[in-house]
Amino acid sequence: MGFIWNRERECMSRKDLEELQLARLKAQVKRAYEKVPFYREKLEKAGIYPEKIKTLKDVRYLPVTTKDDLRDNYPFGLFAEPKKNLVRLHASSGTTGRPTVVGYTRGDLEVWAEVVARIVTMAGVTDEDTAQIAFGYGLFTGAFGLHYGLEKVGALVVPISVGNSRRQIQLMRDFGTTALICTPSYSLHLAETARELGIEPRSLGLKWGLFGSEPWTEEMRAEIEKQWGIVATDNYGLSEIIGPGVSGECLEREGLHINEDHFLVEVVDPETLEPKEPGEEGELIITPLTKEALPLLRYRTRDISKINPEPCRCGRTTTRMQRVKGRTDDMLIIRGVNVFPSQIESVLMEIEGTAPHYQLIVSKRGYLDELEVQVEIEEKFFTGKFKDLEQLTRTIEERLASTLQISAKVKLLEPRSLERSEGKAKRVIDLRNSGERG
Repeated sequence: MGFIWNRERECMSRKDLEELQLARLKAQVKRAYEKVPFYREKLEKAGIYPEKIKTLKDVRYLPVTTKDDLRDNYPFGLFAEPKKNLVRLHASSGTTGRPTVVGYTRGDLEVWAEVVARIVTMAGVTDEDTAQIAFGYGLFTGAFGLHYGLEKVGALVVPISVGNSRRQIQLMRDFGTTALICTPSYSLHLAETARELGIEPRSLGLKWGLFGSEPWTEEMRAEIEKQWGIVATDNYGLSEIIGPGVSGECLEREGLHINEDHFLVEVVDPETLEPKEPGEEGELIITPLTKEALPLLRYRTRDISKINPEPCRCGRTTTRMQRVKGRTDDMLIIRGVNVFPSQIESVLMEIEGTAPHYQLIVSKRGYLDELEVQVEIEEKFFTGKFKDLEQLTRTIEERLASTLQISAKVKLLEPRSLERSEGKAKRVIDLRNSGERG
């Protein structure tokens, strides 16, 4: 079953948990209404007052909050606390507009360390481990969030940050790293780097891989575990909600346990916002129940998942969410068909000879959308024989057509042709609105 960090909270009865959630939801709505002018105006306009929240289902009466709301109120317009009560700010990169700024009180940071301590413990990490954090430190929440949760459980933390991949491998070997924390795509890049240095990744003795910040498939998990000889788990969070710590996989790896005493999670139809039943796929909407600095109400994550309320074999009773399939704003609509990059990744990873490095190029040929899948092939399969490459191309195209129900052009690339990302992998280049043609 494994160790459980906070048995009192992670193994609560559903009745006790829902009573706690309701009390915290009522308090949070009242806090937002009284302390954030944006929410007071929005709630009054919708005819919703804090006293209307009588049950957990009443959360659906509350208006949703979007990333644009944070940008429109940049930098501190949604905060419920004055700056003197804040001890930390984080922010998004702002590459598509104003950054989204999030703040933390001292109490928020204590909650953050607690929820991350739970998810790293679920993933197998203990005070016997040395954890190397290869996320970027800075305004991005990933590194700092995991850092303090790992320290809370007593792990020895190596805050190397992202990049300088050869040094990452050297320190893994010198420090005896047992847990790697980064994006799944960067873990594969590090495995390549180790081999360039003449080091077999499995020989470094890693035991655990805690990955997040980008969607990844079961097929990629299998590839990572094969290359490193580790147990790879997924964890989930958003900077707007808290950062990492919203949910994480236990060693059963049958969904990510949600820290429900701190986060109320809904699954809704992304078009109508109508609630979905457990087991039905939809968009996650999350209300942080204990956040002091930034009490967001019903935040639209744009992430696609589904939930399973059944207790887990690990002993935890918290609802589990499926690993995120993709985002509604990452979904490609090609010739009227919805396509997620994760679907393509699953196909590629099942075909012998393909490497776990790919990119999707979407363009227009005349009036029609065209999808090109560029994928590297493994060194040993790059024979240079045209017949072999032609057969591999045809196999990939047939499998993609069968899965996606649309045709895609496949371009095979030599090993290490695609640029490696040290952060989130850029999988899609959409040229349809750039004027470029296929």
